Amino acid sequence: MIIETTIIIVYTIALILIFLYALAQLNLMFNYIAAQKKKDNGPKFNLNNTDEIPFVTIQLPVFNELYVMDRLLDNIALIDYPKDKLEIQVLDDSTDETVATTKAHVEKLKSQGLDISHITRTNRQGFKAGALKEGLEIAKGEYIAIFDADFLPQPDWLKKTIPYFKDPEIGVVQTRWGHINRDYSTLTKIQAFALDAHFTLEQVGRSSKGHFINFNGTAGVWRKQCIIDAGNWEGDTLTEDLDLSYRAQLKNWKFKYLENVETPAELPVVISAARSQQFRWNKGGAENFRKMLGRVLKSKNISAKTKVHGILHLLNSTMFLNVLIVGVLSIPMLYIKNEYAHLRPYFYVMSFFVLSTVIFFVCYWVMYKQSHGNTFKDFLKYIALFFTFFSIAMGFSLHNSIAVLEGHIGKRSEFVRTPKFNISTLKDSWKGNKYLRKNISVHVIFEGALMLYFAFGMYLAFIVGDQGGDFGLFPFHLMLTIGFGFVFFKSLTSKA
Repeated sequence: MIIETTIIIVYTIALILIFLYALAQLNLMFNYIAAQKKKDNGPKFNLNNTDEIPFVTIQLPVFNELYVMDRLLDNIALIDYPKDKLEIQVLDDSTDETVATTKAHVEKLKSQGLDISHITRTNRQGFKAGALKEGLEIAKGEYIAIFDADFLPQPDWLKKTIPYFKDPEIGVVQTRWGHINRDYSTLTKIQAFALDAHFTLEQVGRSSKGHFINFNGTAGVWRKQCIIDAGNWEGDTLTEDLDLSYRAQLKNWKFKYLENVETPAELPVVISAARSQQFRWNKGGAENFRKMLGRVLKSKNISAKTKVHGILHLLNSTMFLNVLIVGVLSIPMLYIKNEYAHLRPYFYVMSFFVLSTVIFFVCYWVMYKQSHGNTFKDFLKYIALFFTFFSIAMGFSLHNSIAVLEGHIGKRSEFVRTPKFNISTLKDSWKGNKYLRKNISVHVIFEGALMLYFAFGMYLAFIVGDQGGDFGLFPFHLMLTIGFGFVFFKSLTSKA
């Protein structure tokens, strides 16, 4: 009975943690709804008055971006801002032929009157954080706008963001990500769905109540003074953006989130690229939990509710581990349920935690209908997309759990950048991308095994139970089978 008791305890703890996270999301949903009624009456720079136009530096941290480098530079050259108040830094850590082509492109733009410089390093110390830090040392701007290589800000982007810095307490202005290739595939659709939830419910829900949010690494502007006051960029985690965001807010700097300013970007179209991005984000989140938990708990400047939301925010990625635990243990729990009749009341209580899925369903619908519509047809599309998203997200749970565990135990790893493709239509092809990894991760084998494991769980539904079947967990096992199957087969077939 020791094994059974251990399984029950671990399973219960994981379910409770998922439920607490769902309640936090529900609170953010109510915050989001309330925020839609608020008007922003804060002070703003009048950019029509030349005396109020501040100097801005745009930083473009890049590394081996053969397919999108020209697109990035041509797009940034269109930014509508006084040339005598704008500097562009191309922070180029590349190790391939793009160093020469980027240099030539920068020289061309410089000859057209742009204040643009091509900055290279002899090593990648600190990776992206190191490049940003070195660029900051010579940056002329009071404000630092940052764009990754796959982002395409509109020409009036600075005019929509810089005015908010008239409030001297604001350290960061962050904009919402858009997706130029949302409908390219099932993979891009579910990535867009997840990011939309973050950039609506979570960012608005937290910021509207003064809780901590994060600069998302790109498509935002920092006050240079804020970066320096918070301790500057540090490369000891894989998510340097989350790290500096928390250090800045612990120093009482305010973050301004602009849901209505969209910055288009390209989503990874190949699962290996999505995997590397997910691994970095989830491991970095766990690393920041280790780094920031004590500082958040000890802070005397923030409320208890902000601390709770901050801790749950830093534990976001750890939810994948809880989902994996619940999934793996659900099959032995099926045996335990039918073997020990006296535990039936416990299972009735546990069924209450199905409410977590209902909460996520409602929260994401509130987000979805804002941008996609509120008709019955839209709702049916949403149902299909939600369950596709939920299934595939669970299919990533092993991969992301490994990242989370590495982050929590402090295992260091290299910053693996996400390959870019310059893909926006179905006609565009990713085949032959030189940056894609040719080998298949050993994790894929275990994902295939889990697909079979949960298919076995579906089979068990028909043979266990007193009444000839127990189908309570069948939908859960079906989604897990689909999710792990999707990740497994896509990983096998999406090689360059």
